[in-house]
Amino acid sequence: MIRAVAAALLFAGCLAAQTAPVPRIVAKDGRHALMVDGAPFLMLGAQANNSSAWPAMMPKVWPAIHALNANTLEIPIYWEQFEPGPGRFDTSTIDLLLQQAREHKVRLVLLWFGTWKNGSSHYTPMWMKRQRDRYPLIVGAKGRTVDSPSPHAPATLEADKRAFAAFMRHLKAVDPQRTVIMVQVENEPGSWGSIRDYSPAAQKLFDGPVPGELLSALGKQPGSWAQVFGADADEFFHAWSVARFVGQVAAAGKAEYPLPMYANAALRDPLKPGPPGSYESGGPTDNVIGIWKAAAPALDLVAPDIYMSDSARYLKVLELYHRPDNALFVPETGSSPAYARYFFSVLGNQGIGFSPFGVDYTGFSNAPLGAARMNEETLAQFALNYKVVGPMMREIAKLSFEGKVQAVAEEKETHSRTLDFGDWTAVVSYGTPGFGRGDNPRGNAEPTGRALVARLGPNEFLVTGLFCRVDFRNADSGKQREFLRVEEGAYANGVFKPSRLWNGDQTDWGLNFTSAPQVLRVTLGTF
Repeated sequence: MIRAVAAALLFAGCLAAQTAPVPRIVAKDGRHALMVDGAPFLMLGAQANNSSAWPAMMPKVWPAIHALNANTLEIPIYWEQFEPGPGRFDTSTIDLLLQQAREHKVRLVLLWFGTWKNGSSHYTPMWMKRQRDRYPLIVGAKGRTVDSPSPHAPATLEADKRAFAAFMRHLKAVDPQRTVIMVQVENEPGSWGSIRDYSPAAQKLFDGPVPGELLSALGKQPGSWAQVFGADADEFFHAWSVARFVGQVAAAGKAEYPLPMYANAALRDPLKPGPPGSYESGGPTDNVIGIWKAAAPALDLVAPDIYMSDSARYLKVLELYHRPDNALFVPETGSSPAYARYFFSVLGNQGIGFSPFGVDYTGFSNAPLGAARMNEETLAQFALNYKVVGPMMREIAKLSFEGKVQAVAEEKETHSRTLDFGDWTAVVSYGTPGFGRGDNPRGNAEPTGRALVARLGPNEFLVTGLFCRVDFRNADSGKQREFLRVEEGAYANGVFKPSRLWNGDQTDWGLNFTSAPQVLRVTLGTF
């Protein structure tokens, strides 16, 4: 009898879990939200190193995720591990990741390292690597083979579709809890060393007509690739070819389980792009986002991997990928402390998530890309971001979707910013001036300041920041602002719970934020 009751309770629990809504990305008025468990979710992410998704390595991953205060782990699924023999699938790593993520109360974004990883095919199964005649690589312009998979190989496409569909089918069966909230299809697809594939099969397509779907999407007249796109023809042809391949893989997976899916981009310089060939060709770089949208409609978004620490380039990338037809998500960024402040820049651009790369204690680092060797000191600035925002991430995600959030990060030579809310302007001064008006802010020794202000009501704001001061001005220049009430507190179950009131030294000269994770609900008036 006891065993029967336990079985019934287990079945009821599984049935309830299965009714949890599938995560999805929704859009309204050019804004986006990642819906998890039926409500907006802000991904406070961390991506592990490429070779860390093995059972022996996971004990070195979870401590770093907790030190970061992350709510989501991005981690690979390796095709070579998943399909060790043709049609034979090993789901043990997926099952282990799900089990451990639930134990650690962390969501997952799984990264399908399939046909492409950083432009190469190094994660394809060995049985494919040994049959290069069937699963070919790109042929360069001079006839030399390039270490990058051809997007014009039907056998490769069919094998990837079959494996990815099996992966998603299994995931649907074993994850009714919706532990996995998003899937990355391939990794930085495209090619280095050749702008496109020059094999006979590819050349025949290049000499033929541009597909009608792309002509319609871009408003172009019919013709060959060279006729329609001129000097951009090689690059645009390759972008279409790669995106078409990735889109078909994504569609095969979505037919099994329609989780949100995205492709990530190895970027070109957003301010001074070099010539084609100086950056990875074929991936969703900023100049071919429209091509990717037309070629791969099964993808929910394309996302930038940002390893540019200077603010001008970082902010330009956010601008380019924050589009009415594309939710902004930064799935990889540098993990040296200089990148931490950009979390607030992402929030200020209505981003749905942010993730530093290489977050684990396996001992690997990739310093040229801004990925530092991990320890708690390295993670401190990122951890501070998540400690501030984590307890209210649902509220911030909802306010952002409603268009009520503005956030900024300090730039090297810019010591203040203004955030316009119409009747009120929030003035952010970087540095911690203490007493005094702060009209001439000195900035921080290194640009570490960041601030977030969200509108809660007609004269009510949610305010937080680090290494800065936030003050307000009324649109009526004849009126002076008054802090009617400044409450420090935190959200609990969607309700703001005050812990104390600020006044006196804490409000006389504005609201000063240091490294303490403080969140304020501010009610303003005038006199």
